[in-house]
Amino acid sequence: MITVAALYQFTAFPDPAALRGPLLSLCEAQGVKGTLLLAGEGINGTIAGSRAGIDAVLAHIRALPGCADLEWKESTAEAMPFGRMKVRLKREIVTMGVPGTDPRAIVGTYVEPAAWNDLISAPDVAVIDTRNDYEVAIGTFRGAVDPETESFRDFPAWWAANKDRFHNKRIAMFCTGGIRCEKSTAFLKAQGVAEVYHLKGGILKYLEEVPEGESLWEGGCFVFDERVAVGHGLETLPHELCRACRRPILPGDRARPEFEEGVQCHLCVEEYSEEDRARFRERQRQVKLAEARGAAHVGAVAKGGA
Repeated sequence: MITVAALYQFTAFPDPAALRGPLLSLCEAQGVKGTLLLAGEGINGTIAGSRAGIDAVLAHIRALPGCADLEWKESTAEAMPFGRMKVRLKREIVTMGVPGTDPRAIVGTYVEPAAWNDLISAPDVAVIDTRNDYEVAIGTFRGAVDPETESFRDFPAWWAANKDRFHNKRIAMFCTGGIRCEKSTAFLKAQGVAEVYHLKGGILKYLEEVPEGESLWEGGCFVFDERVAVGHGLETLPHELCRACRRPILPGDRARPEFEEGVQCHLCVEEYSEEDRARFRERQRQVKLAEARGAAHVGAVAKGGA
């Protein structure tokens, strides 16, 4: 059984580039795969490996400056959900694109999963899903507002255009693991919103801790690895990835006339040129050749993310 750990920590790294080499070397030595992002504001990512391998990497991260109280969320997978290990240097560990947004200085009120239902059921609370449109499409909390954003960078503009809808409302926000809410609640507080809350540990912690019979979650939760989506108890759901657009689809969507393995699905059939599709067909051909040799092809593996 593979252990999967999703983690983030906002902390000051004066020289994140100096942290990259030792972290990557340790992950590779331990057989751990996935993606970790390093920036001046901290670390973020998802990794998978053996129990001992994950423990070794988490111990290394907790020893980094400001990471002693690192929190992470664990789940399991039957097979390795990543094709390789990547440690990347970024401007932000979750990209909002608003300079000065610092969750270490100001952030919303954390709400434990056990208290979340009562909060979002209150009539004076507006619940906002901060994730991207393709994530919201397969599951969200009952009654939540979907900003229909293609990227987290779009959220500040969406708020500017829609903030009047939420006059005199308390705002409750949620995301997959909590990191986007760290930034979005800090942003709203800086914009002058008095009462802003966010789900501690994100959807993943809620699905882990709240019994399905008491849950207000509907559908699946997209995750940035080969499991694609999980449900209550963090059980893997039957969703797959379209290898062209990286959106989640269901097994039955393969029967749609628009579907072509590795080239397009019904969600992206209008989005690519013939030149794009030609490249995708060649990539898919290489994937099949690699499979025939018994090797993995990196183009076939889901992208890691926050």
